[in-house]
Amino acid sequence: MSEMMRLALGLVLSVAIGTSLGLLGGGGSIITVPVLVYVLGVDTYRAIGMSLAVVGATSLIGAALHQRHGQVNLKAGATFGVSGAAGALIGARLTYLLSPPVLQVAFAALMLIVAVLMLAREQTAEAIDGPRRFNPVKAAAAGMTVGALTGFLGVGGGFLIVPALIFFGELTVHEAIGTSLLVIAINSFAGLIGHLERGRFDWRLTSLITLCAVSGALIGTALSNRTSSRNLRKSFAVFVIIVALFLVAENYAALID
Repeated sequence: MSEMMRLALGLVLSVAIGTSLGLLGGGGSIITVPVLVYVLGVDTYRAIGMSLAVVGATSLIGAALHQRHGQVNLKAGATFGVSGAAGALIGARLTYLLSPPVLQVAFAALMLIVAVLMLAREQTAEAIDGPRRFNPVKAAAAGMTVGALTGFLGVGGGFLIVPALIFFGELTVHEAIGTSLLVIAINSFAGLIGHLERGRFDWRLTSLITLCAVSGALIGTALSNRTSSRNLRKSFAVFVIIVALFLVAENYAALID
């Protein structure tokens, strides 16, 4: 595949990433690093930092769009965001303790777990739409855990944040999606700070991917209130499994050497 074709494919996938973020409050960010590494040829360490920049900027704009419809809960978002930021700073410093193949397989393992949860409990977010008792201690602990994963693996964590906001934040599904984007933005920028200390990124490519992802977020946000996410969650789960198996196949030889 030529370099121009790789770039075109990467930009199309970036739009899909943004659409998933805007529509579901997460999901798309988990494939940002694989897209950067395997489609656009960015090395793993830089890809994680660039992913945080892309996902953070896209999520922040998506949160602003959802806020226009009253779908961002600032109290819950602040609780998850502040604790998540602390976790992200810690996680970012741990990234460089592992080799690129190990990081990629860690991605694959996380993706498989997420996909199984999506398939097994894909009705959870739709079925639980009533108020819940807000537990700040549990919420802060959940936020820090998700934040650590964000900084360590370069993922936004929306696939974990949305259910946590529903259970611990007294939020409806649509509020959880909007608030998740705010938390993802906070976590991503906190993780990015940790990675900026380690090296330079290709900011031109990062900006181009972000522009495409933001375009997708505009589409996803517009569809959020009109589309049932059940079939989309199933389709995304299958796609995540395929990507995870690809990552394992690509890195298996390096791990056993």
